[in-house]
Amino acid sequence: MTETVVIDCFPSSVARYVYDHAIVAVDVIRATTMAVTAVAAGRRCVVAADLQDAFAIRDRIGNVVLAGELGGDMPQGFDMNNSPAELAQRGEVHRPLVMLSSLGTQLMLEAGRSANGAYVACFRNFGAVARHLVANRGRVALIGAGSRGEFREEDQMGCAWLAEILVKAGYRPVDAQTTEIIERWSGAPATACETGNSVAYLRRSGQLDDFDFITAHVDDLEIVCSIDGNEVRPWPQLPPLTAAAD
Repeated sequence: MTETVVIDCFPSSVARYVYDHAIVAVDVIRATTMAVTAVAAGRRCVVAADLQDAFAIRDRIGNVVLAGELGGDMPQGFDMNNSPAELAQRGEVHRPLVMLSSLGTQLMLEAGRSANGAYVACFRNFGAVARHLVANRGRVALIGAGSRGEFREEDQMGCAWLAEILVKAGYRPVDAQTTEIIERWSGAPATACETGNSVAYLRRSGQLDDFDFITAHVDDLEIVCSIDGNEVRPWPQLPPLTAAAD
């Protein structure tokens, strides 16, 4: 099989790739950063489809942290916003995180339908995910969540950094858009997305702590997160290699 990589955007695009691609969901500001941060801390992370589903999961599991936003606002009855910075400061990691967001959680659930594996990536773990994909080969679709019909800068960056590692390992970009996005963001600092609309929203709403957290934690986690059904899980770690007998 020829190893290829494509960069795309929006949950609705996932259907193009579910049968023959490994899919990586990317929503840097902020859903996939939340999920990866939760899993890295040892916290169970469950993704809700909508408000009714979020409360149903809470009632079924019990003693959860309900986190997220819809249209930028924290729903009534939730414990916290879609804030990785706040999550990183919370204790009680034994309490599962139940997540809901405008598009990021929808993207993760759609990606989870892939027959060839689905993963969750952000600035924190893009390197680990890319190396895992290289080790397993095959076709890869990197899909940004987007927002308000726009492929946001931070999601382009996350996808581009992943794709660049794959291309250096021999993967072929499938189209001009993929090549253009890789070239645009190659070598860019994490703060290069600060002029975009996502950061403008964080600034207006007094939530720049999340931007600071995201840009201060780049490629700092060696963790691969997969989406299995409605749950984000750490990819099983391989046992250490043993020395061959003489």
